[in-house]
Amino acid sequence: MIIDPGDDYLTITAAEEQMKINYARAKKENDEAYVNLKALTRVLDAARKSSMRPPKVPTVEQYAARLNELDASRLSLVKAIRDAESSMASKEAELAALKEKARELEESDPAQDHQRELDGLTLRLKVFKGMGFEPIVNEKAQVTKMLIRADSGDVHCVTLDGSNFQRAECAWKLAIS
Repeated sequence: MIIDPGDDYLTITAAEEQMKINYARAKKENDEAYVNLKALTRVLDAARKSSMRPPKVPTVEQYAARLNELDASRLSLVKAIRDAESSMASKEAELAALKEKARELEESDPAQDHQRELDGLTLRLKVFKGMGFEPIVNEKAQVTKMLIRADSGDVHCVTLDGSNFQRAECAWKLAIS
C-alpha cells in the first residue's frame, strides 16, 4: 500500500478544519450557555429574595401570638363595652328617677307642704302658753279648765262653761289683773 501524503495532508487539514469549526461551535454554545446561566442565576436570586420574608413581616409564631393578643384584647373590649352599657343603663334609670323627682319638686310648694305638716293646734297652744293661758285636758283630750297667769303673777283656774264670748272676756280680765 502506498501512502499518498497529499491525501493524508488533505485529511489532516480537513480534520483540523472540522476541529476548528467544532471548537468554534462548542465555544459559541458554551458562551451562550454561560450567558443563559448568568440570566438564570439572576432570576434565581430575584426569586430567592422575593420568597424570603421581609424583616418587617412577622414570623408564623409572631403572627399567631399577635392574633392571640388581639383576640384577648377584643374580648376585654367587649366586656368593657358591656360594663359601660350596663353602667349607662343604670345611670339613665337614675337620671330618669332624678328628673321625675325634679318634676315633683317643681310642682310642689314647700311653704304649703310645711303648713300642712305643722300641727296648727300645737302651735296655737304654744302661743297661748306664752301669753299665760294653759289648758288642762281630760282623758278624752278635751279642754275642761284653763290656768291663767296674770300680769301680777297670780294663777287663776277657770272652768270652761258658758258662751265662748263670756269665757274669752273672763280669761282676758284675769290675765291683765
